[in-house]
Amino acid sequence: MSSDPWGRVDETGTVYVRTADGEKVVGSWQAGSPEEALAYFERKYEGLVVEIGLLEKRVKTTDLSAKDAQTAVDHLREQVDAHHAVGDLEALRARLDQLVALVETRREERKAQRAKQSDEARGAKEALVAEAEELARSDQWRAAGERLRSLVDTWKGLPRLDRKSDDELWHRFSHARSAFSKRRKQHFAQLDAQREEARRIKERLVSEAEALSNSTDWGPTAARYRDLMSEWKAAGRAQREHEDDLWNRFRGAQDVFFAARSSVFAERDAEQSENLKLKEELVTEAEKLVPVTDLKSARAAFRSVNERWEAIGHVPRDARPKVEGRMHAVERALQEAEEAEWRRTNPEARARAEGLTGQLQAAVDKLRSQVEQARAQGNDAKADKLARELEGRQALLDQALKGLHEFGG
Repeated sequence: MSSDPWGRVDETGTVYVRTADGEKVVGSWQAGSPEEALAYFERKYEGLVVEIGLLEKRVKTTDLSAKDAQTAVDHLREQVDAHHAVGDLEALRARLDQLVALVETRREERKAQRAKQSDEARGAKEALVAEAEELARSDQWRAAGERLRSLVDTWKGLPRLDRKSDDELWHRFSHARSAFSKRRKQHFAQLDAQREEARRIKERLVSEAEALSNSTDWGPTAARYRDLMSEWKAAGRAQREHEDDLWNRFRGAQDVFFAARSSVFAERDAEQSENLKLKEELVTEAEKLVPVTDLKSARAAFRSVNERWEAIGHVPRDARPKVEGRMHAVERALQEAEEAEWRRTNPEARARAEGLTGQLQAAVDKLRSQVEQARAQGNDAKADKLARELEGRQALLDQALKGLHEFGG
């Protein structure tokens, strides 16, 4: 018989292992010596030690699932409990019990981790939904559209939640994207309609602009072009493929008209500048008639100047007030000379002037006498009042005498 601390072989070749519950039969050995039998079953024990060690390492260092780990533990426990090895089987059971506890701990850790990841994923998806619903109301079509596409990619990268929660959040997220797409489609459909209307309006404006390009009715046509430009701006933009072509035609028609007008105006300006020189020479000739000394010859000379003036034609607009003002000043001087001559040679007017002068002279003499009398009587208040009245009558008398002088009196 042979033995070691954990097992023995009896004389019949039966191999036993020692356990806390007593000896357990391991098996029967008839192929060799008892020492070889013990060595064989000790190697089986070492094999179990190695397998348990490997399982411990996998549980601690890999993502082996709790279910697979427990299956492996159960498989090893069956081999330990079968007592087909010689060694400290209780130590192996203890290690397997520790493994079960470790697997359970890892299960709870992973459960907590999954719960945390789920909460984080829920929070992330709720944030995506909130942003998508905000973007659904945006009018920044390009930026909002690109951001929504980015949110979809972010959503796909997040873990799934429980089906009910995930479906509810995805429904809101999808609805927000659909609402934005619908609004964007309506906006661009409306924009297309507006641009098509702008195209029709601008084609009409181009047609009218081209029809006016050869007009020589400068003022009204230029005004109409200004109105057409206002209508063009108010029409809005047409489609890109039409806008530039329409604008080039519209602008080209205007350029034809305004170039022709500029050419004509340049010739007219040169002619009017020459007219201005001629009129300045005439007005200088007319100004030599003032002051008027010989009304008859001055009137004849001015008539000659004026006839030549009227024959000359227009001058530049900005120079017109000054040169015409000088001419009118000469004309007024002649009119004043004519009026003075008429008053001087009018008998009825002279008689009225003499009569008025005599009446005023009598009134002044009477008031002067009354002032002196009031002073002599010591009545200064009455004298002052009469003196003020005398002053007014004297002024009228002076004016009348001046008028009478104009009659040569």
